[in-house]
Amino acid sequence: MSASISNERPQADQVLVDIVDYVLNYKVESKKALDTAFYCFIDTLGCGFEALTYPACTKLMGPVVAGTYVPNGAKVPGTNYQLDPVQAAFNIGAMIRWLDFNDTWLAAEWGHPSDNLGAILAVADWISRENIAKGKPAMTALKVLEAMVMAHEIQGVIALENSFNRVGLDHVLLVKVASTAVAGKLLGLSKEELINAVSLAFVDGQSLRTYRHAPNTGSRKSWAAGDATSRAVRLALMARSGEMGYPSALTAPVWGFYDVSFKGKAFSFQRPYGSYVMENILFKISFPAEFHAQTAAEAAMTLHGQLKEVNKSVEDIEKITIRTHEAAIRIIDKQGPLNNPADRDHCIEYMIAVPLIFGRLTAEDYEQQVASDPRIDILRAKMTCVEDTAFTKDYHDPDKRAISNALTVIFKDGSSLPEVVVEYPIGHPRRREEGIPKLIEKYKINLARIFPAKQQQEILSATLSYDRFINTPVNEIVDLMIRP
Repeated sequence: MSASISNERPQADQVLVDIVDYVLNYKVESKKALDTAFYCFIDTLGCGFEALTYPACTKLMGPVVAGTYVPNGAKVPGTNYQLDPVQAAFNIGAMIRWLDFNDTWLAAEWGHPSDNLGAILAVADWISRENIAKGKPAMTALKVLEAMVMAHEIQGVIALENSFNRVGLDHVLLVKVASTAVAGKLLGLSKEELINAVSLAFVDGQSLRTYRHAPNTGSRKSWAAGDATSRAVRLALMARSGEMGYPSALTAPVWGFYDVSFKGKAFSFQRPYGSYVMENILFKISFPAEFHAQTAAEAAMTLHGQLKEVNKSVEDIEKITIRTHEAAIRIIDKQGPLNNPADRDHCIEYMIAVPLIFGRLTAEDYEQQVASDPRIDILRAKMTCVEDTAFTKDYHDPDKRAISNALTVIFKDGSSLPEVVVEYPIGHPRRREEGIPKLIEKYKINLARIFPAKQQQEILSATLSYDRFINTPVNEIVDLMIRP
């Protein structure tokens, strides 16, 4: 006989309540967080604009049914699409994540909290256009920044102590949860409705990480966040319509998320929700590369210059030792064939070989034209990753959050170059002063990829002044970024 389970409706799980209380009651007052969110906004959209030059991305964009136009719908920056907010969230979410160049958060779980902008911008723009049609005021861009801070915080704080990758689940689960919460707030959900919405996000079946790892690495990792943000908007809208939720979605014995998907373990938390994650977010500035390899690519660029100084070439190299941290070995240490760009930008050896050979690492360097250079795989085969436990410790230290890599090159004649160590990439908070000017330059380059000169200047005037930006209606910001 099995023990009977009570059918009395339980109180909502505390994890759900804490998320909802945070988004409904917390006031974002940290100037550091809002300033960082401002730079995060322009950088994230800039990443999307670069992605729009890749047909593999744009072929997935647009309405579900070709030619569909939604009056007062959300517009997709860099395109002429005007869509329902669910599909707009997919479009924006997919383009900003496509090239693996937007921000990163590294902890027990990894992820890219700016992925949530897909839901935030789609909903804020749609609500603004609906409001204007009804004679009401639009949302200002400040509301977008506040929502970004909250989405970053929800995703990042849960990620601090809870590893979804270790149970085979992809981090876009956290994008869906965070986007559902903040989209629901923007939509005006009550506390009960918002708890229902967030519970629905956990009840969903979750994405497997298999599309990020050998032997299945593929392009789904580039649109998975768009999928998560669009689903989040859909769930928030369903909850607004009165759809019920599931109060013990996490803790229900046998059938809840913890027992089904988290090996029976409850979430643990290092800190309450505030503005910590946005304040400490990691920007990808120099290289469109999986973040655990950012410092390795930077070290490789240094070594490229040193090779010239000692009159050596990559053909003279006997072996390369990569002293790194455990997470890098688990995610991006790969030998053997690499089958597509998504495979290559998650291979630390590839992301070292290209800058060693060419003195650069761009999104185009993951394409077949560059990957077919035989020197890359020859050099990859000479590399060995070795964990440095001190690097791993510093990676998890909340006061450091280093992403250290060290490269040693030994030549066939027995000589070597001094080890090059890089602990913090240029996008790290410890290098913020150095990084922001380069981030702005990255944004300008990305605008120039798809917009004519006059439109570039109009966009820059509206988006590089914080005070002007936060007081501008969201729809007006988006309208500046629409292509005819």
